[in-house]
Amino acid sequence: MREAKAVPVWPVLRQLLGPDRSGRGAAARSRRTQELQARVVEADKVVKSVCPYCAVGCGQNVYVKDGRVIQIEGDPDSPVSRGRLCPKGSASLQLTTLPTRAQKVLYRRPGAADWEEIDLDRAMDMVADRVIRTRRETWQWDTEDGHRVRRTLGIASLGGATLDNEENYLMKKLYTALGAVQIENQARI
Repeated sequence: MREAKAVPVWPVLRQLLGPDRSGRGAAARSRRTQELQARVVEADKVVKSVCPYCAVGCGQNVYVKDGRVIQIEGDPDSPVSRGRLCPKGSASLQLTTLPTRAQKVLYRRPGAADWEEIDLDRAMDMVADRVIRTRRETWQWDTEDGHRVRRTLGIASLGGATLDNEENYLMKKLYTALGAVQIENQARI
């Protein structure tokens, strides 16, 4: 009796005795395999994105459930990558889900040995204050030989590899308005 129940479960016998003689269909599937479903089936929505790792800009589909990222896959509609991702891009889900990911703003005061948590609004105000102070302290109206320059050499920008033309355009406008002349990005790579 026990033998009769075990026989259909064995993949080799299912292949030999069933209609799937090549073993590439039903004969190769276990009961557990039949119950599996893709992680993306449970997603509430799919958000189009771009991989953050290099200048290629591969398209990604980010699957979200209950406001949390549950899976990231290559975007088959992307003309750049056509649904493919390199190993780093395939592992980019870890950027959002790893427990070691920084979730809070940490600040270490000058001369201090330890980090302290600070509010995001306070951190943004600190950055803005430093930009304003640096611009004020390093501003040049004229060069030593009298040429009008209206610039600061105390602020520079290096844009990321995955910024698109519009983002680079806006960054260029911002830093130019601040008087910075050292503005670069990786979009030309």
